[in-house]
Amino acid sequence: MKSYTLGLYEKAMPKELTWEEKFLAAKEAGYDFVEISIDETEEKLARLDMPVEERQELLRLMSGTGIPLRTMCLSGHRKYPLGSDDPDTCRRGIEIMEKAIRLAEDLGIRIIQLAGYDVYYEESSYETKARFVRNLKKAVSMAAKAGILMGFETMETEFMNTVEKAMHYVRMIDSPYLGVYPDSGNITNAAVSYKADVLEDLRSGAGHLTAMHLKETVPGKFREVPYGTGHVNFPELIHTAWTLGVRRYVTEFWYTGNPEWKKDLYHARTMMGTCLSEEEQDVLYG
Repeated sequence: MKSYTLGLYEKAMPKELTWEEKFLAAKEAGYDFVEISIDETEEKLARLDMPVEERQELLRLMSGTGIPLRTMCLSGHRKYPLGSDDPDTCRRGIEIMEKAIRLAEDLGIRIIQLAGYDVYYEESSYETKARFVRNLKKAVSMAAKAGILMGFETMETEFMNTVEKAMHYVRMIDSPYLGVYPDSGNITNAAVSYKADVLEDLRSGAGHLTAMHLKETVPGKFREVPYGTGHVNFPELIHTAWTLGVRRYVTEFWYTGNPEWKKDLYHARTMMGTCLSEEEQDVLYG
C-alpha cells in the first residue's frame, strides 16, 4: 500500500462528463481520488443544495468505481468573500461555508481548501480583514463540529500568496481544524516576485500543512501552464512537503479542449507519481 494519495482536480476533465465518467477517467489514469470544485459559478454553487438522493447516488458511484471525492476546492468565496463590506455578500459567504461543510460531511470529503482572500472584487481594507477574521472564526467552529479539516490555498494576490502569510491567520485562529493547503505554482511565483526562497516559505507552515496542490506556473501566469513548461521545481517542493509530513497531493490543471485530454491526466499522474514514489522509496530503503 502506498504511503501517499494523489488526487485529480475535477476541472482537468471536460465538464460535460458525468460523475461516473470522471471517476472512471481518474481511475484509468491511476489516481486515488478526485477533488470536487465549488467555484463562483451558479452551476457549481448549486451543488451545495444537492438533494439527499443525489448525495446518495454519488456515494454509490464512489463505492462502485473505487474512486472517492476526498478534497474540495472551495473557490466560491471569490464572489462571496467572508470579509465583504456588503452584509448580503457576507451572509452568502457564511451560508456557502456552512453548506460546503455539510456537503463534505455527507460525501466523506476530508479537506476543504479555502480561498485565501478577505475580498476579491472589492478594495481590501482594515475593515475587510477584521471582518474576514470574525467570519473565519465562525467557519472554523462549524468545521470543528463536523470534524472537517480546512486549509488556506495560497493565492495569486498579495493578501495571501505565501504560506507565511496564511500562517498568520492560522496562528491567530489557533485551531487543529485550520491549516494551509499550499499551491506549488502560486508560492513559486510569489517567491520569484519577492526574491525569496520558496522552500523556506513552505517550511514556515510546518505542522499545519493539510495537503498540497501540484500546479505549474510561470512568473505572472497562474493557470493553464502545461507541466514541464513552467518554473515550478516539483521534485524539490514535493521533497520538502514530504519531510514536513504531507501525504496528500492533488494535480491541479485544466481541461482546455485537447481531444487527447486523457493523455494529459496520465502524464500528470506519471510525472508527480514518480516524484512521490522516490520519496516513498527513500523512506522504505533509506
